[in-house]
Amino acid sequence: MITRVRSELTRYLRTETVGGALLLVAAAVALIWVNSPWGASYQTMIDTHLDIPALHLDLTLADWSKDGLLAIFFFVAGLELKREFAVGELRDPKRAALPIIAAVGGVITPAVIALVVGHGVPGMDNGWAIPVATDIAFALAILAMTGSRIPTSARVFLLSLAVVDDLLAIVLIAVLFTASLSLLWLVAALACCGAWALAQKFRLHTPLFYLPVALVCWYALHEAGIHPTLAGVALGLLTRVRKDPGERTAPATHLEHVVQPISAGFCVPLFALFASGVPLNSAVFGSLFTDRLALAIILGLLLGKTIGIFGVSWVVIKLGWAKRPAGLEYRDMFALSVLGAIGFTVSLLVAELALADVGDDAIDLAKAAVLVTSMAASLLGSALLLRRGRVHQARRDVDQLPQGEGSTK
Repeated sequence: MITRVRSELTRYLRTETVGGALLLVAAAVALIWVNSPWGASYQTMIDTHLDIPALHLDLTLADWSKDGLLAIFFFVAGLELKREFAVGELRDPKRAALPIIAAVGGVITPAVIALVVGHGVPGMDNGWAIPVATDIAFALAILAMTGSRIPTSARVFLLSLAVVDDLLAIVLIAVLFTASLSLLWLVAALACCGAWALAQKFRLHTPLFYLPVALVCWYALHEAGIHPTLAGVALGLLTRVRKDPGERTAPATHLEHVVQPISAGFCVPLFALFASGVPLNSAVFGSLFTDRLALAIILGLLLGKTIGIFGVSWVVIKLGWAKRPAGLEYRDMFALSVLGAIGFTVSLLVAELALADVGDDAIDLAKAAVLVTSMAASLLGSALLLRRGRVHQARRDVDQLPQGEGSTK
C-alpha cells in the first residue's frame, strides 16, 4: 500500500502543473511569513548555518538551497535539453539556433535598458545584470498551467531559451562576482565532467560511480569560485540520450524519471521558500515606481526580456538564419517572450550579490521589483497563452469535423 501511494505521488510530481503549483505555494508562504508578525523567525531560518567543517563549507540554509538544491533542478533541465538537441526538435540546426540566439537577445536588451535607466545609481555598476535571467522553473510552471493547448514545441523553445539564458547569467555571475578563480579546482571540475562522459561512452551504469563524481564536480566548482549549479547543467548535457539495443531506456530518460520528482517536489519549492521572503512595506511600494534602481529592474525585465527575445527571434527567422518552432505562430512566440520576463531565481541571487555593498534597503527594493515584475509577467503571459490556446483548440476542433462540415458553418 505504501509503495503504491509513493508511486502515485512521484507520478503526480512528474507533471509540471503539480510541480509549478508547489513552487507558487512555497513562494506565497514565504511572502506571507516574512510580512507577518513572525517575520523575524523567517529571517532566522534562512540565516541558519549548516556547515561542513571538514570541507570548509560554511553556508546558510538559503545558500544551500540556491547552490545545492538548484543544481539538481539544473541537472534535470540539462537532461531535457540534451534529449531535445540529440533526438528531439532541436536536432535541426536552424531550430536549435533560434532559442540560443533569442536567449542572447534576451540578455543583452535588458542589460542595456537597465544601464540606461539606472545610470549613476549606486550599485548599478553590477546591478544591470539583475534583469538578465529568466526563471526556468516559474516560466515552465506557468506554461504548464496555462499553455497546455498550444503546440508542445512551445515548451521545447522556452526550456531551451531559459537554460541558455541562465547559463549566460551564471557566466556573468562568475565574471562579475568571482573575487578569485582557482584554476586547480576548475581543472578538477573539468576532470569530473570528463570522467562522467567517459563512463557514459563505456556504458557504465552503477550510481556508485556517478553520484560521487557529481558531488565532487559540484564541490570543485564551488571551490573554484564558479556558481556550482553549472555542474548540474554540464553533467546533464554529458548524459547519453540514445538507448542501445536491449536497453529498456536511455540513461538520460531513466535519470530524469528518477530525479524529476525530487526536483519538482522538494528542491525547487524549498528554494522558493528560502528566496521569496521579501519585506513588502509601504516604503518599498512607494519606491517601486519612482526609484531609478527599481525602474531599471522593472523596465529591464518586462520590456527588455520581451523585446529582446521576441524581436531577435523575429529578425533571425525573417533573415532565414533560424526556423520558427513547429506549429508556433509569432503571437505564440510573443506570449512565450513575455514569460521570459519572469526573473526570479537568478535575478534574486544577482540582486544580493550586486547590491551587497549598497545596503539591505536597496536589496529589498530590488527583490521587490523582481517579484512584482515577475508576477505581472506571469499574469500577462498567462492571459496571452490562454487566448492562444483557445485559438489552437478551435482550429483542432474544425480539423476534426467531417470533411466539408466545417465550411458549412
